[in-house]
Parts: sequence; structure tokens; C-alpha cells
Amino acid sequence: MSETAERYEFGAEVGRLLDLVVHALYSDREIFLRELVANAADAMDRRRFEALTNAATALPADAKVRIVPDKAARTLTISDAGIGMSKEDLAQNLGTIARSGTRAFSQTLSEAKPDDRPSLIGQFGVGFYSAFMVADRVSVTSRRAGAEESWTWASEGQGSYTLERSGRSEAGTDIVLHLKEDADEYLEPYRLDHVVRKWADFITVPIAIVQEGKEEAANQGTALWRKPKSEITQEQYEGFYRQVGMNFDKPWATLHWRAEGQLEFSALLFVPGMKPFQAFDADRESKLRLHVRRMFITDEANLLPSWLRFVQGVVDTEDLPLNVSREMLQATPVLARIRRAVTGRVLSELANRAKDADDYAAFWENFGPVLKEGIYEDHERRGEIAPLLRFRSSAVDGWTSLPDYVSRMKDGQDAIYYLVADDAEALKHSPQLEGFKARGLEVLLLSDHVDAFWPEALARFEEKPLRSVTQGGVDLSKFAADGTAGEAPAGIEALVAAIKSALASDVSDVRATDRLVDSAVVLSASGSGPDLQMQRLLRRAGRGGGSLPVLEINPRHPLIRALAEGPEGDVPGAAGTLLDLARIQDGDTPRDPVAFARTIAAALAGSRAT
Repeated sequence: MSETAERYEFGAEVGRLLDLVVHALYSDREIFLRELVANAADAMDRRRFEALTNAATALPADAKVRIVPDKAARTLTISDAGIGMSKEDLAQNLGTIARSGTRAFSQTLSEAKPDDRPSLIGQFGVGFYSAFMVADRVSVTSRRAGAEESWTWASEGQGSYTLERSGRSEAGTDIVLHLKEDADEYLEPYRLDHVVRKWADFITVPIAIVQEGKEEAANQGTALWRKPKSEITQEQYEGFYRQVGMNFDKPWATLHWRAEGQLEFSALLFVPGMKPFQAFDADRESKLRLHVRRMFITDEANLLPSWLRFVQGVVDTEDLPLNVSREMLQATPVLARIRRAVTGRVLSELANRAKDADDYAAFWENFGPVLKEGIYEDHERRGEIAPLLRFRSSAVDGWTSLPDYVSRMKDGQDAIYYLVADDAEALKHSPQLEGFKARGLEVLLLSDHVDAFWPEALARFEEKPLRSVTQGGVDLSKFAADGTAGEAPAGIEALVAAIKSALASDVSDVRATDRLVDSAVVLSASGSGPDLQMQRLLRRAGRGGGSLPVLEINPRHPLIRALAEGPEGDVPGAAGTLLDLARIQDGDTPRDPVAFARTIAAALAGSRAT
């Protein structure tokens, strides 16, 4: 310290804050560079604004933020040509931290979860002090635009600072960080370039990294989402899409708009043209990038609900402070309004694109299962999501929708029928469909992993209840079946009773049914509980399987007819085989696979012997 330097004390509370900044935020040290670059960019914007009324303060033509690593001196310098600071500004802005809410910051920082701590920097106006995470001494030399003097503020972050005159000849600020021994990475230009491109790639102020006297641009400097659509080419959109999402395809949809009024933000979003290489179901969160005044803040703000997590892109606003914690982001009304607006816009785009069936099919095959999650997760949006769903059907080729299904319903049909199973191809041949097909009743075929959950949450569409065909009690008697079914054999009632007695511990009921044509048996769920697919999922998850199923038999099938007309002694043995056949038809396994295999082998041997 020179003899002319004036020493000032921070005070005890500020010393505690500096200790917290240095140690509690250690895990995300690179944030310091974002803070210092953001401050430099703001200073240049302030000078540009002031020049509108005072031409003498105009920015130089080559004005930029310069980042200069010096390995020999172990310093990192961040320089700008901004508005600068006077002696009083330095003392007030950098020396009197307490006015920025030191006690509140210290308390919040102490109580915050580790993952939230890095984003708390600057929340209370102390972002500059993140420099002490990597530096054991920091000096700030600054000259206010239009002033004759320049001053240097310096501190080791130990409770005091100094102020003295300096010789900076032009307006602006130089921040010199004397780096700690474990901060060598921030002397490497490639590391500095990575940090700048991550956090500040799109701010309009040019940023350069100086190496051996040569300047290399470190940011694009163009926020594409802030430009009018008329000035952007398709190639630029596609290039940005590939950059922001690390994609190699072309986007299926591009949404670019600016919201103005009480809520202002710009958005540039993309729906990818193909599925991601890595499954995104494990991390069910939207990764839209939130920017504040072009500066990247986080991709963990959940700007879209999880059921739209396939959407990529950027939302940029000036209605939020540059530094906000994750907790504040979740609670702030501004972000909640942005979420609602962005979600609504994406759904409107999907509804518009859905008018072209072939075009929409490409989207649906990539992201349909994810969109379905919104039915059971978002009560408010169910009405908007339901018409966007697409299904395979027992009655038509290709994809169909709920509105299309309703338009084809038969007179007297009061429910939308669906069938859920693991295998899409097996669904088409399921015995569960036989009675419906014979009567010309359409059934939606669902085979995605989410299909066991959302129909119950939706419950109704256009006042028509959704009903699984595996839920017992479906009455098809008012619809005439194709062809002649023939008479049921005598003794069917006695057969039903005998089978029920034999399977008392495995089924809740046995009954004759008219919803089978070619199959001998079928299972259904009892009562109004979960359908068969949901019960299977519950069993796999170790949460029980619900109530016992109902075994329905086709009294006109040759096998059932033979049992009804044959010796009573054959029924107990055959009953177990019938149940196992019904389980296999529904994609389940026999109760005892080994015993079932032996039964079939014995039956085949007997048939060959005769």
C-alpha cells in the first residue's frame, strides 16, 4: 500500500459476509466471472444511455469487455469502457456493503441448500464480492465518464479496503484479481472462453479474451431471439437450434415471439424433429434456458411443465433481477406468469399444427407419450391437451383423435372404449376386442407406458365417459352382433358354478359372456376398480394387484360346449387351464408355468395317441 492510500474498515458484519462468500459458495466458483462480466456490460450500457444526453461521454468505437489472463503475474484483469466510478462511487458501491442487506444475505446464505447457494450471489447487491472466491486480493481502478480523476479501490477481503488516486487515462474500469494458488484454471484462455460462452454468449456488449496481445472474441454478441423475425433466415434459426440443444436435425416447429404489456419477455423455442439420443424420462424437468437481459441465468427454472420438457430454447426477460435464487424463481409471480404464457403458446402451436394429420403424426410418434403425462399432471390444462392426443384404433388405420372417435360413435353408444396393454401389436388381436368388433364398436388401442394412468384422470371427453373394455360389466346386448352366434349348450349354468368353485381362490367370479366370438375365455376386472393393465402394473411395483379378476367364458365355443356336455369330473382340472389361457391372452404368465407346460404337453400327447 502506498503512503497516499487511505484505509477504511468494512466493519464486523461485512467481514462475516466476505467469509461466507469465499467459503460457502466454493463449489461453483466460475460464477464470479459471470458477475464481473455482467457488471462490466451494465456499466457500458449505462454509458451508452448517458451519451444520449451528453455526447462527451460517448463510448469509444472499439468499446468492449476485455478479459486478460497473466500467468507470470498470476492476475486476471476484467476491463471495460463503461460509465466508470468516482471515489465516492467506489466507497459507496464497494466499501459499504452493509447497505445492500448484508445481514439478510448472510442469513439466507447460511440457511440455503448447497445447490442454491451459487445463484444467491448478487441477490442482495454483493455479486462483485464473488471475486474473492478465486482471488486473495482484488483491485478496482476506475474513472467516471466526464471526470478528470481516477481512483483505485483495493482489498484482500479481510475486513478493510484502501482508496488512492491512480493514473487511468480513459473512462471505464479495470478489475484486477490476484488469483489464489488453487485457481490456476482461470489463467487458461480456453477455460475463460468456456465460462463466458456458457453465461454471457448472447449479451450485446462484445467480450474478448486477450492472449499474448491478441484479442479473441468470446461471445456471439447477438441474441437472435431479440431480433425481428423478418430479419432472421431459416438457416439462422436452424443454426441456433443446433447450438442451444446440441441437436443435429431440423426443428419440427419454431416459435418466436415477444410478449409486451404488463409482462414483457422474448422467447425462441423449438420442438425437435427427432427424439433425443438420451432418454429424458429419468429427469422429468424442462430445460428451457432463462436469460435476464440476455445474460444466461439457469436452465432449471422449469419454464414449462414436465409434460412439455421436449421443447428447447430460450426465454429472456427484463422483469427479473439478474441474480435470483432458485427459491425466489419458484416463488416470484413474474416467473409464474411467464410459465403460463409460454405453456399456452406451445399448446396453441401444437393445436394449429395438428390440423395437418401427416405433419402432426411425425411429432406424435416422437413425443406423444410425454404429452399424455399432462392429462394426469395438469388439471388446469386437461381440456386443452385432450384434443391433441392421438391413438391407434380397432376401426381405422393410422392415428385418430378423441374428437374423431366421438364423431364415429354408434347410435346409443354412451362411452369411449379403450384397451391398454404393453404390446401394441398384440392389442389388435386381443380377445378383449372380439365382441366390440362384432358389433362395430370402435376401441382405442393404448400401449404407451403412461396409458394405464391418464384415462382415469381425464374421465370424460365431450361428456362421454372413458371406459376400459377390461372392466367388468360392459353391456353390449343393445348392439346386434354380426353373424349368428348359435344357442348356448344345456348345462352352462352348472359348468359356470363348477368352474367358480374350482377357482374360488383365484377369481372373484365366473360368468358366461356374449362379448367373445373366437376365444373360449377372457379376463375382466371386477367392480369399478382399476382395469387389468393397472392391476398388472401395481403387482410389478410390489403394491398388490387389486381385487381378484373375473373369468368370463364363451358358452358357444367348442371347448366350453364340450366341458358343459362332458363328465363333471373333467371340470376342476380344466378350470385351471382355462384361467391360465386367459392370463396368457392378456399378456400375463400362467400361475404355475411349469405345471401349465406339463398340462399342455400331456394334452398334445393324448391327442396324438388318439
